[in-house]
Amino acid sequence: MKSIVITGTSTGIGYATSKLCIENGYHVFGSVRNENDAEKVSSELGKNFTPLIFDVTNETAVKESVKIVEKKISNQKISGLINNAGVPVVGAVQNLSAEEFKYQFDVNLLGVFHCCQAYLDLLGADKNREGTSGKIINISSISGENGMPFMSAYNMSKYGLEGFSEALRRELLIFGIDVVIIAPGPVKTPIWEKTDQNDILNRYDNSVYKESVSRIMHMSKKMEQAGVDANVIAKRALSIIENKKSKTRYRIDSTRMQNILLQLLPKRIADRMIAKRMGLIKK
Repeated sequence: MKSIVITGTSTGIGYATSKLCIENGYHVFGSVRNENDAEKVSSELGKNFTPLIFDVTNETAVKESVKIVEKKISNQKISGLINNAGVPVVGAVQNLSAEEFKYQFDVNLLGVFHCCQAYLDLLGADKNREGTSGKIINISSISGENGMPFMSAYNMSKYGLEGFSEALRRELLIFGIDVVIIAPGPVKTPIWEKTDQNDILNRYDNSVYKESVSRIMHMSKKMEQAGVDANVIAKRALSIIENKKSKTRYRIDSTRMQNILLQLLPKRIADRMIAKRMGLIKK
């Protein structure tokens, strides 16, 4: 049976992709952060789901998870590694702590590095393994190409992921391991539930950014509700794994025209449009 490793499988894109891959004959090794999530997802997805309990920021735990996969697949290669785990850190640079900024980097970028490095041998870097070399899919974001106010930490992580992915793709040609980016726009997932939104808003009670931060939180919720279904991302991920040829990057964005316009406009004009919408300057 073909096998695949997916991070962040308890909800959203990771869960939808795990479910779809299992329905199409794969054994999924999915990362979750605790025993409760492991039991819940295992009971829902069945015997072809093996939970891997680790936090992507914990390099030792990620490396230990490889032993579980290796024991199950013996001398075979895995078909893919989908780096999906991620969180948003929201706030003005003036107010974010260094620890918050570092946490964003640790989860969204260093976590991807940990997983890629740990699973390279199983993907095909170990030439003694049998089967076709697998693919790495990194879940980026349109935030990897458009910078927005109060999203500097998140933008940093996704811009970094884009550069990391491109360099890695070229580096791994020697092993026949491909690296592909999926960059979604708003998606109907609970990613914003991972943030304490009341805490964020309370932090700006006496700040010039109070109104603007409130606006971006409200806009984010609305965009999430109008976003694409996680299953759309899952179908794209599966097609990349199963097809020999694919593009290096796929943007899946319900706000595509708006973002293309922002990229085509002169930067100073785009700056003012965004700032006016956010209440950062007067209309």
